[in-house]
Amino acid sequence: MPSSSTANSSIFYGAVINPTSLTTYSASPRCLLAIDATGNIDWLEEDVEPHALQDTLASRGYIDAQVIPLKDGEFIIPGFIDTHTHAPQVPNMGTGGQYELLDWLKYVTFPTESKFEDISFAQKTYKSVVRRVIDSGTTTCCYYGTLHLEATKVLADVVSSYGQRAFVGKCNMNRESPPHYIEPSSDTSISDTRQLISYIRNLSKPTLTSKQEPLVQPILTPRFAISCTDDLLSSLGELAASEPNLRIQTHISENKSEISFTGSLFPAASHYAGVYDMFGLLRSNTILAHAVHLTQEEISLIKEKNAGISHCPTSNFNLNSGIAPIGLYLDKGIKVGLGTDVSGGFQISILNTIQNACIAAKVCALQAQSDPKHDPSTPGFANKPLPIATLLYLATMGGAAVCGLQNQIGSFAPGKSFDALLVNIREESGNIGIWGLSESEPFQDLDSQRKRLDNWLEKFLFCGDDRNISRVYVQGNLMGGRSYRQ
Repeated sequence: MPSSSTANSSIFYGAVINPTSLTTYSASPRCLLAIDATGNIDWLEEDVEPHALQDTLASRGYIDAQVIPLKDGEFIIPGFIDTHTHAPQVPNMGTGGQYELLDWLKYVTFPTESKFEDISFAQKTYKSVVRRVIDSGTTTCCYYGTLHLEATKVLADVVSSYGQRAFVGKCNMNRESPPHYIEPSSDTSISDTRQLISYIRNLSKPTLTSKQEPLVQPILTPRFAISCTDDLLSSLGELAASEPNLRIQTHISENKSEISFTGSLFPAASHYAGVYDMFGLLRSNTILAHAVHLTQEEISLIKEKNAGISHCPTSNFNLNSGIAPIGLYLDKGIKVGLGTDVSGGFQISILNTIQNACIAAKVCALQAQSDPKHDPSTPGFANKPLPIATLLYLATMGGAAVCGLQNQIGSFAPGKSFDALLVNIREESGNIGIWGLSESEPFQDLDSQRKRLDNWLEKFLFCGDDRNISRVYVQGNLMGGRSYRQ
């Protein structure tokens, strides 16, 4: 009989796609993947022939273990990581595209966010928001709340109850905001922030034997430099200095008018990134959203501080902000993940962000062709289309690195958390955008199966949606997806 630890394990057998670097991933049609009782990956064997299945299990101490077989047209990938989104803006998705950033905040965003002063409204809205985000395949999410302490507690409660991995922050914003939606003082903002940090940390404490971080964690969230006075940023910097492991999220260089306004508010800073650095808010666990118009000095500073960038191409297109030169940042060795940036971005799915990241890179490549100095044979990512492997990396391992969770999630390896998606591109999924699979496809050799798995991945990334996400797992627990909802 299997031990109690193996008896409570989950074992999958079938196609698994696992990112390994910016340029590579493994496609294993006959992978055996074991998840232990704590939701961590126990082991995996990339190529196990059907006749060797029981012998392989026995060699691992799994006798008569139950195996979950994947159907033809199903495969497992690491869960998507959204490094930047605004939970209270989901009701606004698909509206306001006629504006650029600052007017969009004034006429669309701030009026909606101010409604979250009503706790009953927050409870009803956030339950729907988080469920939608999970079912779209996002296993880890960096959420901005509103400036309201109690409403942001509600967001943290909902995330925790649903079992998603997340960072949840209350916006700090005590200036350049409408009278009905602004914090009264720096002291109030800091006090509420401290209360939220304590509240979230009491939601899910790790066990004494666990080396992994809690599912739901607090994150400092100065909305952007414009919305914070010097004394507020100074106090946030002091709080950050007292807690080196506390993540920080904010915006940077999204829109040219925003950049100009920031410069006028902080004349002592040499540039936008310098504002955050001046107050001690630029460090290895800082997540900078957008980074569309960085100067060379800013790029060097961000690399020096080892901060991460959240690439939000859908929002940058939609609000006419510009195109971030992500290939250049990758060449510089800067950490980059993907962000939906709802509701500047009009989709909650990282799949949409992947598609627009691909288009953004191609536009950069097209623009570079007009430069007589451009040499397309130069190694690197700058001014070139992004390969499929790179797009997958940004959505998984890249996001994990930006969040400081690269040792815990983002890929499959023994000891890592099983945060994963079971993808179904079969006809039965009901997605008419994918040319699916029928039961009558002929047997293929292993090399052909690998090539077919590559094809499945590409079709899913560019034509897939929530109908193709059958199951969503976080820390080994099934907590979303099409099968979960049925």
